[in-house]
Amino acid sequence: MKYLLLICQETAEGFPGATPEELDAEPWVEEMTRRGVRLDGNRTRSSEDATTVRVRNGSRLVTDGPYAETKEQMAGFDIIECADLDEAIAVAAEHPVAKFGMVEVRPFWTD
Repeated sequence: MKYLLLICQETAEGFPGATPEELDAEPWVEEMTRRGVRLDGNRTRSSEDATTVRVRNGSRLVTDGPYAETKEQMAGFDIIECADLDEAIAVAAEHPVAKFGMVEVRPFWTD
């Protein structure tokens, strides 16, 4: 089953108190790719660079910024394929950001 990992930081400033070495995801990326778990992923620009699009009554509404103002902000994503949710949670727990921010695990929709 495929899962989306939303890599989130708790402040716009990133991960206060974390060193660049502690946040280095490259070893995690290499390991998950070697295991055949990680399919894709990347960092994202800050929420200040986001654009939200809605269509209401046939009119397109475009708003600068994220969908909602929240304390947590998405910093990146990974798409993984795991046998089940337990494995996906274990993979997410190994991501270095899990120690300083948050990794949301969301299954892809399947019919």
